[in-house]
Amino acid sequence: MKFPKEINAYCPFCKKHEVHKVKAASKGRASSLAAGNRRHERRLAGHGSKRKGEKTVKKQGKRNKLVLQCNVCKKKQERVVGSRTTKKIEFKS
Repeated sequence: MKFPKEINAYCPFCKKHEVHKVKAASKGRASSLAAGNRRHERRLAGHGSKRKGEKTVKKQGKRNKLVLQCNVCKKKQERVVGSRTTKKIEFKS
């Protein structure tokens, strides 16, 4: 999916429409000591019948999230692109 590098969008901090820089949001590194990760590791350990949490099928695409940065106040906000799922998002100038 192609998306422009700059869009005119509403800035909730300036309370008006401004030009925003657009980039794809990316996940940070997962914390190995988080409660969910510890629980997941505990369930995968051992010789149980079916190992919980191991998926055999990978999803083909996901709903992409964008980070919009206001050119005036430099604040950032997130936005999910449409209702379509895509494998990759590409920015055109």
